[in-house]
Amino acid sequence: MEIPVRPLEVLGSSWMSTSTGWGRVLPFSSTSSSQVDFWRHPNSLGHPVDLRVPFPSLQGVKKFLDSHNFSYSIMIEDVQELLDEEKESMRRSRRVKRSSRMFDFASYHTIDEIYEWMDVLVEDHPKLVSKVQMGQSYEQRPLYVLKFSTGGWNRPAIWLDTGIHAREWITQATGVWTANKIAKEYGQDPSVTAILDSMDIFLEIVTNPDGFAFTHSSNRLWRKTRSINAGSRCVGVDPNRNWDAGFGGAGSSSNPCSEIYHGPHAHSEREVRAIVDFIRAHGNVKSVISIHSYSQMLLFPYGYRRAPNELAKKAVSDLAAVFGTKYTYGSIANTIYMAGGTTVDWAYDNGVKYSFTLELRDSGRYGFLLPSSQIVPTATETWPALLDIMVHVLEHPY
Repeated sequence: MEIPVRPLEVLGSSWMSTSTGWGRVLPFSSTSSSQVDFWRHPNSLGHPVDLRVPFPSLQGVKKFLDSHNFSYSIMIEDVQELLDEEKESMRRSRRVKRSSRMFDFASYHTIDEIYEWMDVLVEDHPKLVSKVQMGQSYEQRPLYVLKFSTGGWNRPAIWLDTGIHAREWITQATGVWTANKIAKEYGQDPSVTAILDSMDIFLEIVTNPDGFAFTHSSNRLWRKTRSINAGSRCVGVDPNRNWDAGFGGAGSSSNPCSEIYHGPHAHSEREVRAIVDFIRAHGNVKSVISIHSYSQMLLFPYGYRRAPNELAKKAVSDLAAVFGTKYTYGSIANTIYMAGGTTVDWAYDNGVKYSFTLELRDSGRYGFLLPSSQIVPTATETWPALLDIMVHVLEHPY
């Protein structure tokens, strides 16, 4: 079977992509001595598998692939170059900024900058937007959710989250743009106005604050939380394998050093438990949309077992109408890979009828290092898909 492999170099690392089944690439699991990091995991669905390989292991990986007649291609010659460009873009944005109200939606931002902007959004729309603290992260950072509401008590609600995987910066950036869009469109766009006249929207932009802060301070490609794992030198849990839905099943790992480590038990992570408690306490959440990157997909339950969705079909069609970006859609298990313990599976199991995962741009050229020039186009094309889902929930709440 052919494996298009894409090496990339990150401070002594490289990246590769393959399309093959689990068994053929097990020598390069993320827990092996080569420390390969799967950017896109092995699957039996024919998708490429993207690997990040430490530079010292690159020749060994190439040798293995060549010996098994797997073809591969280099997608990014030098990842460090992309990282340097990303940092410089952020520096330029800060130089231009003159006040907290001059927020650049076309740049990536730190957690402090995002939290500061959230306060500005609340100040600018005090009758519509409020900031709610749900709890604290493992490292004692606040877990904030923006509430968009025109009043009332315990109204039907839509939950959106971005950034549960720390390195997926395009998602937090899309979350910021989307929050601003919702606030500005109320009273202007009939659909947004109708939604918020009857329902509330909750949006958690930085769902994994410790991991996100770590991607800015130490390791741009960090995925997990930052909790300490007893008896292991490896830190963190994959918060999208930590939910009590197929917990510990296929597509997750019991090894604390794995990027898909599910944790010691379901809801062990404070960041996950805060959402669980919030949704359960609310009791009237009709939709959960968890936004990830990358792969350009709209997915629905289940990730741990194998059911079609006309709403998803319409949403990806309306998304593609903006810039022509092609998304696929289907159940998690049938479309991307088996994955136990995910957000949307838990939501669906707990009575949230409309549960979706969005995997944003791109399809693999840049992966988690999507250039900032694509932030606004990505958020802009994602908006009609989100609006399709939210309008459908408004019109078919039960």
